[in-house]
Amino acid sequence: MGLPIDFWFDFSCPYAYLASTQRHQLARDSQSVVTPQPFLLGGVFRAIGQAQNLSTTLSPPKARHNRLDVIRWAAWFDVPLATPFRHPNRPVEALRALLATPREHWDAVIDGFYRLYWVESRDISDVNVLRERLMALNLDADAILTLAQTDAIKDELRQRTDRAIAAGVFGAPAFIVDGQLFWGQDRLPFVVRAAQGWHPELGRESFNF
Repeated sequence: MGLPIDFWFDFSCPYAYLASTQRHQLARDSQSVVTPQPFLLGGVFRAIGQAQNLSTTLSPPKARHNRLDVIRWAAWFDVPLATPFRHPNRPVEALRALLATPREHWDAVIDGFYRLYWVESRDISDVNVLRERLMALNLDADAILTLAQTDAIKDELRQRTDRAIAAGVFGAPAFIVDGQLFWGQDRLPFVVRAAQGWHPELGRESFNF
């Protein structure tokens, strides 16, 4: 077995969606357990002073490149991608609903909620949209959404976001393996190697720029 991999994600990030479509392949390639770690990306951005909507900070050429980059990666992974209902769309309700879901159903809910946002162009800030998807997954939607509004679940999302910040997470997707953080769906080959014991930072701490 490879070293365990933590997959930090938020539903509002297109690159996190792309990475999520590869998480089972990542587990197979690395022979590791990949643990989903939901967190609120907006909370991390507030903590580090990052603009909430990064697209507003980009020059027109960079914005065009980013749009094409997402399209290319979707094609590379051979996964569907559609223009979102709204972007960024408030992911808090969806993240809380995931945390309120029994853990054995997390994989189905993660895929279902990502599909709402990035494939079906639905409004994941609308609890009725979330309820519909949870029901389609044969889950007790009312029980989950009621639990999602409790202080315990709200606190858990805040605590997870604080843990992400403490671990050095600054964006999504992020993968942490043996203390090493890799950012982006394009770093998956690094993550596989790291799970097999690769640690390129060792002995190179003097390099700086």
